[in-house]
Amino acid sequence: MSEYSDTHDGPETIDDFEAAAFQEFNEQVEDKKSSSALGDEVNLDVILDVPVTISMEIGRTQINIRNLLQLNQGSVVELERFAGEPLDVMVNGTLIAHGEVVVINDKFGIRLTDVISPSERVKRLA
Repeated sequence: MSEYSDTHDGPETIDDFEAAAFQEFNEQVEDKKSSSALGDEVNLDVILDVPVTISMEIGRTQINIRNLLQLNQGSVVELERFAGEPLDVMVNGTLIAHGEVVVINDKFGIRLTDVISPSERVKRLA
């Protein structure tokens, strides 16, 4: 390979190169299918301690900055959701379930009423 220096005025050229070797995509898919067919199980232990952010969303609304700046203690912000509708349970911004608010020992909690299937979550990403 040619060397580049501060005094080099022309375009840089590459004298030696090697072609990259790629495995065919179909071969990779077949290899994975055959290894799962042999009873290999996915090891989830690697990700079990990864922290994620879980949030419960009551509802959303959009307001302009003028109205936002006028909010003070006692202001009421109307949400797009109706009273009694289930809350959205979000993990890292992805909807995973719906639930309802419960109170346990003077603390709020949420009872999951409907968990979104993994295949449905993938469909919603698209």
